[in-house]
Amino acid sequence: MKSNGMLLDAFGRIHETVAAVLDGAAVESLVRRPAGTGNSMAWLIWHLSRVEDAQVASAAGLDQVWHAQGFAGRFDLPLPEGDTGYGHSTSQVDAVQAPPELLLEYYSAVHRQTVELLKTLGDADLGRVVDTRWDPPVTLGVRLVSTIADCFQHAGQAAYVKGLNPNSG
Repeated sequence: MKSNGMLLDAFGRIHETVAAVLDGAAVESLVRRPAGTGNSMAWLIWHLSRVEDAQVASAAGLDQVWHAQGFAGRFDLPLPEGDTGYGHSTSQVDAVQAPPELLLEYYSAVHRQTVELLKTLGDADLGRVVDTRWDPPVTLGVRLVSTIADCFQHAGQAAYVKGLNPNSG
């Protein structure tokens, strides 16, 4: 298997987990927060979608799906348009509300863009430096692996939160 095949598999598993979490989830269960202060399923899915969208688009020189496909307007969140969720306060977490269909539609669109990029990559592409603000500079391969790790963590957290909600679907 080539590197892009492994990356396609990993991002595909994130998509499967997101779809499973959202399957049958009621809107009210999506905004419930563990212990009243944990991150909600809606926030976790939105955030991991924004992370993948922003990180992959930046590394590949693409427009973010959030802007290019009008999802910022469709979500209509009371947050800055470029917000990805890093460092959110409790009120900002509460502000992220969306029906499961919209959350899945957005993540699926992000996933499609990621897949289209990955299909074009060869092993040599993964060594290309995409961020010089770090020491050592970040390569495309490292950026993709860190995005996978972050998204898997949040997808797993969302699945856990779904399990805590007895009527979450």
